[in-house]
Amino acid sequence: MKKILSFFSTLFILIVVAGLLALYDYSKNLNFDTDKLINYHPDLTTEVFDKNGELIANIFDKEHRLYVPYENIPPRLIESVVAIEDTVFFEHKGVNPEAIVRAVLKAIKKGKIKEGASTLTQQLIKNTILTPEKKFKRKLNEALLAFKIEATLSKEEILERYLNEIFYGHGYHGVKTAAQGYFHKELSELNLKEIAMLAGIPKAPTTYSPTRHLDLCLGRANTVLARMRNIGWITDAEYDKYTKVRPKVYDETLSQNKFPYILDELKRELKIEYPDLKTGGYKIYTTLDPELQYLAKESLKLGYNGILSRYLKKIKARTIPKSKRVDYRDLNGAMVVLDNKSGNILALVGGIDYKKSRYNRAIQSRRQPGSSFKPFIYQIGLDQGYSPQSRLIDLSRTYRYGNKVWKPSNYEKNFEGLITFREALVHSRNLATINLVSDIGLRTLHSKISKLGFENVPKDLSISLGTFGISPVEFAGKYTIFSNYGTMLKPRLVTKIVDYKGNVKEMPIIQTNVTTPAQSYIITSILKEVVSRGTARRAIVDGIEVAGKTGTTNSYKDAWFCGYTPEIEVITWFGKDNNKPMYKETGGKAAGPAFKHFVSNYIKLHPETQRKFDIPDDVRVVKIKGKDEYFSETSKPPSSNQEDSIPTVNEELLF
Repeated sequence: MKKILSFFSTLFILIVVAGLLALYDYSKNLNFDTDKLINYHPDLTTEVFDKNGELIANIFDKEHRLYVPYENIPPRLIESVVAIEDTVFFEHKGVNPEAIVRAVLKAIKKGKIKEGASTLTQQLIKNTILTPEKKFKRKLNEALLAFKIEATLSKEEILERYLNEIFYGHGYHGVKTAAQGYFHKELSELNLKEIAMLAGIPKAPTTYSPTRHLDLCLGRANTVLARMRNIGWITDAEYDKYTKVRPKVYDETLSQNKFPYILDELKRELKIEYPDLKTGGYKIYTTLDPELQYLAKESLKLGYNGILSRYLKKIKARTIPKSKRVDYRDLNGAMVVLDNKSGNILALVGGIDYKKSRYNRAIQSRRQPGSSFKPFIYQIGLDQGYSPQSRLIDLSRTYRYGNKVWKPSNYEKNFEGLITFREALVHSRNLATINLVSDIGLRTLHSKISKLGFENVPKDLSISLGTFGISPVEFAGKYTIFSNYGTMLKPRLVTKIVDYKGNVKEMPIIQTNVTTPAQSYIITSILKEVVSRGTARRAIVDGIEVAGKTGTTNSYKDAWFCGYTPEIEVITWFGKDNNKPMYKETGGKAAGPAFKHFVSNYIKLHPETQRKFDIPDDVRVVKIKGKDEYFSETSKPPSSNQEDSIPTVNEELLF
């Protein structure tokens, strides 16, 4: 008998040794990429924030994941996960032998694997390296890899990877993502019931997702709490209290994209420098003011409805002949709001309805600015020595381009003969402006306009009427020459970008000095009168000074109002996407009311806003015919013998 026992003992030892040698040999041939778990760097979601630091969008590729380092994971959350998933996690070396024996016995009894017996380490391996299939070979590989991972990583490193990798339903990958998504809370703000809910979800993310099956999720959470109580990790009082708690759960889209036109522009602006924008886990801080963004959208819609309403009234009144009727299905608009002193984009709306059209007219369109371009010509004139009281010729002239004849006219179809510099801009006189351009000289004007960054500007007198294309956001940047007292600002949407390691890249304010504050203020003083008594009277806002210029292009294809207050600038455009005419819609009529609606509500939101423009110290104020007029060292008051002089038109520079 002893010999028989000795034989079987020896045989058993030999079998065990042979099995271990076979496993060792097998493990050496395992060909799995464990580096992606050891040097763990998953795809991370990029978050976009408004000027107040509030989330306005998530940018991600296939998985929405926010990363949290181990030291920022609450101990109670770790306890709850370990309690329900792997109680002896801190004691085993990667696998739990007792759990395996139980699982094997059940598998033999049922004829198939019913209980996984996986440790947290094995679950992590299954989710990152292997597949979830329930086969013995996969389980064997999982166990062997678990030993390898445990020999390489600490328990804390494994838990950190597990809690950032695991799926929590509703498209949320990682525990931080789930906490923010389901509860709108950081991990440190979670109560015990919310922690238990998160600990319970990974067993069956679809089944226990609180946005799909809240009662099942709460029941599973109570199971987690019961387990924690049974092993002494929470008290009876805590158990009794939190089993009754029913947290508020949010059911929201993953992208959280509140302002799609803004997000599209961010992606376009950053895609070259940040090709990993969708996976890099950046934090992008923008200049956007959400209140103003909503207000801009509302104001643009008001102007849009006004155009349609006026047209329908005329159709009903039968005052528009059939040959003059237009199709307004392509009607749209754009609005850009900047902070005068920084160029920060506070609001940007690229169209009336993003769901109907993703085309961002504020960024992508290039429309003719018409007369809204004139202030730049007049600014150049001032800087060359003209003053608001200089006399300009307002007479009709005929110009020839080979066989072509151009005979421009004023909108009012009349002419004044002589008109002051101020009155010419206040009333947007085309003929006076053309003659001013002629006097300045086309080459000189074109050179100076090009230095301001305007592109594709014509080299003929049509430059006087703004006959070139520009986007509303670009035009907004140019208009800061006036709103920012002579210093042009590049519109800025992003203030800083923080990468997942915490490195910060600040986005500087880009500015170009164009003219002096005094010279710029003189233009502002004229543009104030464009609003108070000129072409932009529909943009008057009670209780605050407003300056600006209307723009209407040939055949009413474009309607602009470029206006500003002492603190903000608002550029508004309306037109048809197919570049066909509207029905007699001018800049003042179409865009002025949208501006007025925006600024009227802006001062309600910000009653502290500055109401009057500052007058630079070196501006000289002179009473002329009972009214204040503004001059400077460059743009001096006229002497008595200059007042009635007639400028000479330089014919050689006309073309």
